[in-house]
Amino acid sequence: MSSVTPEELNLLIEQTYKVEKDFNELKAAYSHLQDTVEKVVEFLPNAIWIVSEDNSVFLQNSRAKELSKLLELLEYKNDDYEVTFEARSYLIKSSTYKDKIMLSATDITEQKRKENLATMGQMAAHLSHEIRNPIGSISLLTSTLKKRVKEQNVALVTEIQKSVYRIERIIESTLMFSKGVQAKKKEFLWSELQEALKSSIEYYAYSKEIEFIFPKEDFKLNADKNLLEMLFSNFLANAIDAIELDEEEEGIIEIRYEAQEEYHTFYIYDSGIAIENKKELFEAFKSTKLKGNGLGLVLSRQIAQAHGGDVRLLDQEKKCFEIKLEV
Repeated sequence: MSSVTPEELNLLIEQTYKVEKDFNELKAAYSHLQDTVEKVVEFLPNAIWIVSEDNSVFLQNSRAKELSKLLELLEYKNDDYEVTFEARSYLIKSSTYKDKIMLSATDITEQKRKENLATMGQMAAHLSHEIRNPIGSISLLTSTLKKRVKEQNVALVTEIQKSVYRIERIIESTLMFSKGVQAKKKEFLWSELQEALKSSIEYYAYSKEIEFIFPKEDFKLNADKNLLEMLFSNFLANAIDAIELDEEEEGIIEIRYEAQEEYHTFYIYDSGIAIENKKELFEAFKSTKLKGNGLGLVLSRQIAQAHGGDVRLLDQEKKCFEIKLEV
């Protein structure tokens, strides 16, 4: 056996170090690539699973971990499909590469909700248009009838008028929701709006003794008077309904005003029953009341936002809402 010269030994050692260096560089590059892939997968807004042939999870992001039970429901299909899981909707996509299957689940609940709302809004607007003409005729006929009936029947006709007024408000709200809120601002005094609100209260049917407290001071508003009448009327109607359902025989509804540098701020309080579901307060077509169509507070917020402000619930227990309108 021939002996290895020192030169050959040094060359072998150098090559060994070089191979080791190349291997470490390759290992570091692979580790960096794997880390990058994991970060990219984690960054994606949808749940991602990469599954091996034996159905074990090779790679997944944190969103996928939160939906681990959803993975058990998924099928590997060529076409996209939808799945409902825990009251939410997901769009499922899948693809295969060699021995791996990639699955993604995108939460489309909000998108479907908006599509459903748009469809419901269109249907409601169509029905409102159809109902508007006969309701107008009924309103005109009851006004004529009220002047001709016997005194003992006037109260009955008045109740019909109040019911018609409620339907007219629902129609107006529905049409506005379908078209969108646009404010046509003009200067007017709060006292003018307050008188209009008092008139609307007279058309609203209720059986209990209710004390209405309005701001005593008068001030100017640069706003759409008709829209603000609808906004405050919605709150007054909700407050009346809440008091009607309360066990007490009397109730209080108060509107307080506070002048601020940038906003007109109003606080509305009522002594009626507590709010049942705070989460659904500003959800369209959702209402915990027997009366109403679930658009009142939604439109009220949209009207406030059209005036550069907003509506929010300050205190759920004390039933206090804050309404801000830009000065």
